[in-house]
Amino acid sequence: MKIKLVFHTVGRVLLLEAALMLLPLAVSLIYGESCALAFAISAASSAAIGAALKRFCRSESKNLYTRDGLAIVALSWIGISLFGALPFVISGSIPSFIDAFFETVSGFTTTGASILTDVEALGHGLLFWRSFTHWVGGMGVLVFIMAVLPMGDEHSMHIMRAEVPGPTVGKLVPKARDTARILYIIYAALTAIETVFLMCGGMSFYEALLHAFATAGTGGFSTRNASIAAFNSVYIEMVIAVFLMLFGINFNLYYFVIIGRIKDALRSEELHVYLGLIAGCTLAIALGIAKMYGGLAQGLRHAFFNTLSIVTTAGFGTVDFVQWPAYAHYILVLLMFIGGCAGSTGGGLKLSRVILLIKTALADLVGMLHPREVRRVQMDGKRVDEGTTKAVYGFAALYVLVILTAGLIVSLDGYDFTTNFTAALSCMSNIGPGLSLIGPTGNFAIFSPFSKVVLTVVMLLGRLEIYPLFMLASPLLWKKR
Repeated sequence: MKIKLVFHTVGRVLLLEAALMLLPLAVSLIYGESCALAFAISAASSAAIGAALKRFCRSESKNLYTRDGLAIVALSWIGISLFGALPFVISGSIPSFIDAFFETVSGFTTTGASILTDVEALGHGLLFWRSFTHWVGGMGVLVFIMAVLPMGDEHSMHIMRAEVPGPTVGKLVPKARDTARILYIIYAALTAIETVFLMCGGMSFYEALLHAFATAGTGGFSTRNASIAAFNSVYIEMVIAVFLMLFGINFNLYYFVIIGRIKDALRSEELHVYLGLIAGCTLAIALGIAKMYGGLAQGLRHAFFNTLSIVTTAGFGTVDFVQWPAYAHYILVLLMFIGGCAGSTGGGLKLSRVILLIKTALADLVGMLHPREVRRVQMDGKRVDEGTTKAVYGFAALYVLVILTAGLIVSLDGYDFTTNFTAALSCMSNIGPGLSLIGPTGNFAIFSPFSKVVLTVVMLLGRLEIYPLFMLASPLLWKKR
């Protein structure tokens, strides 16, 4: 591994984070809040370490390779989370660094799990930073770096492959940097449009922007203790639900629409399954909860919003779905596993992987029944190579193994199985709420500091799709070529 080049790039990431902290600092000053000092100190600390790494870790080589990209992504996410937690600790809003680190990682990984029991007690600047971490982390911190700063590296695609969620990542245009810019332009445009729509529903610009940040990153942090339920507005719920659906779609499809390849976008098999899954689960849940809310119309309202909130792994809340029937819980847990589309800001296993797993399993079954028949797995009319299917199987196995292991570890705190299992699943799939004690009306403050550290690592594993973080522990990564 090119250690100097890796830490040089991490230094640039920390410098950018310092610059980003100036935004919540400005918000704090506008509202006359003392937490402005906390942001100033945190930004200065991040800038100092970033500048030192950038200066003393210069490398003549500018080319990045796979393991360099994995290391940069893993170390950058750990670094921004460590420094991103400082404003909460220095301001005294979250005195425990472990709790602050948990909250910050939850923000950057767009998980939305929280240890805060009174969100509204935070100042405007801290709430801004908390939601802004969703927006920065949603599309990817390193992708953001590539979009705004020249990487000077023709192999920077390795960074995108290590950070952007999904079984495969490709360029929209010849240069990876231009691809990153296109993705972020689409991302920012959708965020701005949603902000306007929310303001039309009665939200202030401040709250509309922060909820748009959380929707765009499919994170779910809100400015209210009761989340979206606090607004008691069908309009606001539907706006957020529709935009959650949009942000859960592969962003490559939006690019196809922009350049006129609408038919290619509409032919996406993953898109068809995604929309069908939303419709089917919404109807199934609505029929079961209609009596709880006085009729099918209200049942559809709550089922639609919460189905989208879970499948896109946003975790916004309008009702306490812990009170729903057991079969509705089963559907929600399945949606927690599946998650959004590949190339979206959603978490989870990713719908494209689930489709490939099912298709490969069916092909294997046909192969057992008809050994002489050659059955190829296809996606969008194109053959999927055997290497990809093996990678999907391997990733799915690791995904489940991490969830089961984390659930076992946090069970040492003594809570019930549902709480422990859905806590691990929620953090791995970057969702936020789970079931039982960590449902929409609960939070993760109940866990011990050790369990919070474990769940924090799980959130990072889920967002970075396991391999970058696992590779940090491998001696092979640190060997020079």
